Order: sequence, then structure tokens, then C-alpha cells
Amino acid sequence: MQKRDYYEVLGVDRSGSAEDIKKAYRKLAMQFHPDKNPGDKSAEEKFKEIGEAYAVLSDPAKRQQYDRFGHRMPSESFGGSGGGGIDPFEIFREMFGGGMGGFDPFGFGGGTDINPEESSRGSNLQVTVHLELEEIATGVEKKIKIRRQKSCEVCHGNGTKPGSKKTTCKTCGGRGQVRQVQRTILGQVATITSCPNCQGSGHIIDDPCKECDGEGRVRGEVTVAVKIPVGVRDGNYLTLRGQGHAGRRGAPAGDLIVIIQEKEHSHFTRHGDDLIYDLVIPFTKAALGGEVEVPTLKGKAKLKIPSGTQSGKQLRMRGAGIPHLNGYGNGDQIVVVTVW
Repeated sequence: MQKRDYYEVLGVDRSGSAEDIKKAYRKLAMQFHPDKNPGDKSAEEKFKEIGEAYAVLSDPAKRQQYDRFGHRMPSESFGGSGGGGIDPFEIFREMFGGGMGGFDPFGFGGGTDINPEESSRGSNLQVTVHLELEEIATGVEKKIKIRRQKSCEVCHGNGTKPGSKKTTCKTCGGRGQVRQVQRTILGQVATITSCPNCQGSGHIIDDPCKECDGEGRVRGEVTVAVKIPVGVRDGNYLTLRGQGHAGRRGAPAGDLIVIIQEKEHSHFTRHGDDLIYDLVIPFTKAALGGEVEVPTLKGKAKLKIPSGTQSGKQLRMRGAGIPHLNGYGNGDQIVVVTVW
């Protein structure tokens, strides 16, 4: 079954702002949530479709890729869609629960358990890597220095002084959350918040590590190697799992988002995977024809000029462009002739 356009799914214009997209998602997600439509399979499918559309259009980099390629956008590492790995319920929780203390918008009082590790997960980092066209054409490994919170080497990330142990938090029973149910005119409202006693970790540290003050992480500088595949474009990005800020007290680390930015080239203009090169030749060469030497990404190459060539003539050098991302073959180099 062919997928519907994501803008159509959310009912927003293609020029709509991030706030327009968020408002549209909130309205539709509340309308089609399975808890509000028990046993309605069509509502459940609609809810998943809405979540997938919002996951792409709410992310600036993914939205840029979708606007360019539609549903044929590049693979997941580069902002692709396809719905793979998208959890519509997690998106819903982040929208209605993550920033509102676990608020249950339907008043059912069910709530959602918070994983103590996830609540202390390290935040993501974002860096931009500037690449030459030559590097994009061959692929390259870049080493990036970043400042981030990393695991404490003294306590190995658990926050306790060496030789001491953690104890289970008595306030939340090790769950890392406390929950209250209140009756309102709209029905029961359950609020789930991070435990104030253990700050969501589920454990109490009686004897904290002096190096990190019980956090399990310290700020430092690290060098990360990033392998850039051939054929990437401006705005593509890679996600390096677990290379972001270290989590609190041994919780999982965040991710490192590496955004690709192309440098302007002295000779070529990129158009998709094709390269455009402007060549100026004298009138005699245009009239009589002959060979000229032109630059390519791999060095100098000979190009035949047919006799009687006019200004604006385009000569195509097959396969001299950028390799296709996640595919086979190369783009071409297009030489645009100007007669002087």
C-alpha cells in the first residue's frame, strides 16, 4: 500500500512552521489514540501513521530530506523515514508525558512506568563536519574532538565511593518515580514524576564518589572517529549511538548527531550527483575543434571540443561526478562551454 504524504497525514501546509506541525500532531494524536478508541483497528493504524509523519516532519534534518526525496529519502542513518524503529506511543509519551510530569491526557489513571535508567539517560550532542567535494567522492574518516560528560574513571560511572554500595530508594521502591492520582471534573488524572528523593535513579548513594560528587560522570574532552561514506550531501547526518553525554550514575549515554556540510568548491558546482564546470575557450578552438584539459575530482582529463561549438553547449563526461549514496555508479561531470 502506497504511503500518504506526511503533510497530508497531519493536515498541514508544506510551508507550515514547527509549531503548526506540533499543534496538528497533538490534535490528531488525542483523537486517534487507541486508548480513546478501544478495539478500533483503523484508529490504531491512523495513530501509527500520525506518529510516523510527526517523527519525520518535527526533525529539521529529516524534514529537509523528506522535502527533497519524499518517501524515497536516504536510509535511516541519513534521516530516512520508512517508519522503521518509530514507536508512536513513545512519541506520544514525549509529547504529553515527558514535559508534563507523566500527565495522563485521557484521565484513565493508568500512567506509564518510567525506566530509571532512561530517565537519567545522557543527552544527545550535535556537531557539524565540513567536507570537501573530493572527500565526499571517496569517503573519509574524520576525527572530531568534542567536550562532553564522560563516565567517571574513579567510580566507573556508578557514583559511589570505591568500596561502598547503593541502597534502594525507600520513597519509590527503586522505580525512580512517584505517582499520584487526583480526581478532577474531567475524571481521574494520574501524574507520574521523577522521585524527588533519588532524582529518578531508584537508588540512594550514602557515600558518593568525591571525583564526580556522586553523578557518575565528569566533563572532559574526547576524540571520536567518524566514517563518512561516499556520496553524502549537505544536510545528511549520521547518528553515533552512545557517543553523546554519559548517563547519570551508569545510565545509558546519549547519541552524537554528525551533520554533513559541504564546502564551496573552487571549480565545481554540485547538482545532485552531477558536477557542473564552466569552461571558457577561444573562438578559434570553438570553430575548429580540438582537445582541452579540464579539472576533475581525480585530476586533469582530456576533453574533445567538436568543431562549430557554440556558447552554452554542454559536454557530458560520463561517471566523472559524485558516487551515488547507498547505490552503484556515479553522476556525471557537465562542462558548460563559453566561447570567448
